[in-house]
Amino acid sequence: MESNRRNILRGMAGAALAAPALAQQALAQASGTNNGAAPTAPVNPNGANPSAAEQKVMADQHMQTMQRVLGPGLWGQEQIAMLVYPKFTALDLVGPHYFLACLFGAKVHLVTTEKDLAPVASDLGLAIQPTVMMADAPKDLDVLFVPGGTEGTLSVMARVDTMAWIKDRASRARYVTSVCTGSMVLAKAGLLKGKRATSHWAAREALKDFGAIPVDGRVVSDGNVLTGAGVTAGMDFAIALAEKLRGRAYAEALLLQGEYAPEPPIRGGTLATTPPPVRDMMAAMFAPIEEQFRAMAPG
Repeated sequence: MESNRRNILRGMAGAALAAPALAQQALAQASGTNNGAAPTAPVNPNGANPSAAEQKVMADQHMQTMQRVLGPGLWGQEQIAMLVYPKFTALDLVGPHYFLACLFGAKVHLVTTEKDLAPVASDLGLAIQPTVMMADAPKDLDVLFVPGGTEGTLSVMARVDTMAWIKDRASRARYVTSVCTGSMVLAKAGLLKGKRATSHWAAREALKDFGAIPVDGRVVSDGNVLTGAGVTAGMDFAIALAEKLRGRAYAEALLLQGEYAPEPPIRGGTLATTPPPVRDMMAAMFAPIEEQFRAMAPG
């Protein structure tokens, strides 16, 4: 599946199938038989699907174009660890995973906090298949990522083994990152002291209790720490991280590949833009969550 997604960005055979005449011309030019002129005898006179040789020419052309447009950001060898724990919020992880898994050459590890590689259920029941356990995950990471949640996040903040693993990997990671209340996990690990960071609006102000500086922002960067706000902000976060890792052009390519150009049919999504009756109802409903996270702060 990973290679299929990457082939979408490459174009490769699909473009050759859509333009067999171009493939024929490119093949003739590559062989040097027509001196740059139109071929005197088409390779596929009947307009049939391009041959394997023609497809290779097109694939090489696409790769050359990508190398020209994307430059040194085209390939990398990043080691990316995305933590998976019981009752995490699935979209916190799935959105960023899509973009990060599309980085050519990068290796994404779905790291479970549990004792085996059994699927881990999210807070709404969507199960994710981990690829590695904490002890077996790479010790040196380019990206350490923690998704958020509520009950599950509070539970993982109380786990000595998980917090020790996060502290250890973060000490050497190039980027320490989170989405939603995943920043509360980083804060509990002592990784946000004096750092500007964001979280889900319902928990964001609790970051103060851990020595962090809460920021009302969709994506917040401070040094090697990158945090995203609640749930859907994970998409914005992932694009920002992709740009840091591979450059603006690569991030723009991922935006287009994922057709990420959100136009929500209803205005809202923040405390400032939601109608007061709905805002006040939700704020009252979520108020206990902030207090629960505050209770996890060091005394």
